Amino acid sequence: MTTFRLHGALLGATFLGALALNSAAAFANCDWYVRTSLEQQQRNLKMKCGFSGAQWSVDKNAHAVWCASVGPDVSRKAAQTREQQLSTCK
Repeated sequence: MTTFRLHGALLGATFLGALALNSAAAFANCDWYVRTSLEQQQRNLKMKCGFSGAQWSVDKNAHAVWCASVGPDVSRKAAQTREQQLSTCK
C-alpha cells in the first residue's frame, strides 16, 4: 500500500510540475504578446497609420485577456499581421 501511495504522490507531483511549466510558457508568450502589441500600437500612432480596432488598443489588460484565450500560434500570427500592416504604412 505504501508503494501505491508513493507512486500516486509522484504522479501527482509530475502532473502539477507539467501544469506549472505550461502556465509559465503561456505567461511568457502573453507577456511578449502584450509588450509587442503595445509597441506596435505606439508605432501606429506615431506614424499616423490610422489602424484601429481591438487589435490596435492601448489597453494592456485587453491584450492579455485575449492572448490568454488563444494558443501561442494564434497570438504570434496576430502580432505578425500587425507588423505586416505597419510595414505598408511607412
